Amino acid sequence: MPSIKSVCVFCGSSTGNNPAYKQSAEDTAKALVKNGIRLVYGGGDRGLMGTVAKVVHESGGKVFGVIPEALADLEGLFHVGEHRLVKDMHTRKHIMSEECDAFIALPGGFGTFEELFEMVTWGQLKIHSKPIGILNIAGFYDPLIALVDKAVEEGFIREASRGLLIVKDNVADLLAAIEEYEVPNGAQYELDWKTAKAI
Repeated sequence: MPSIKSVCVFCGSSTGNNPAYKQSAEDTAKALVKNGIRLVYGGGDRGLMGTVAKVVHESGGKVFGVIPEALADLEGLFHVGEHRLVKDMHTRKHIMSEECDAFIALPGGFGTFEELFEMVTWGQLKIHSKPIGILNIAGFYDPLIALVDKAVEEGFIREASRGLLIVKDNVADLLAAIEEYEVPNGAQYELDWKTAKAI
């Protein structure tokens, strides 16, 4: 997978109630290492977050973690690979987005949903044009995907923008789809963020 060098993984700081979720984190980690892809993630040592980082590290892969200092006690701080303490959540997400070539969301809670949809929003606004994948393990994301489809149906999301989300139920297919991804025509607003100036 020559063009994808780093993937940012969003996922829960707990492992959830279904063992399939932790297995999906382990499978994702092994797939990243197999394909020579560096992990960029939220820096914690707990839950699915910690599982992904631990397995990538133990399998010989590269890890880059970013965590706000205030969250270090809650989510833990995993001292593997390169890690960076930052002042706030906004800085965390900015650095994570800058350091990766694509995004993958595993099961998680409010934080995972917020990170996922912020990256989708940034994609729609053409702040970035990176692939955004959802690993839909055991149907976890079915209700969320249905909500997105409902918003398309009701005219709140453009149909072309729905294509900003890549949804697969296994990591091999998801990584393959990410590698082949092209931004759908009409999915992004033609905005120029480089030359825009504050008023």
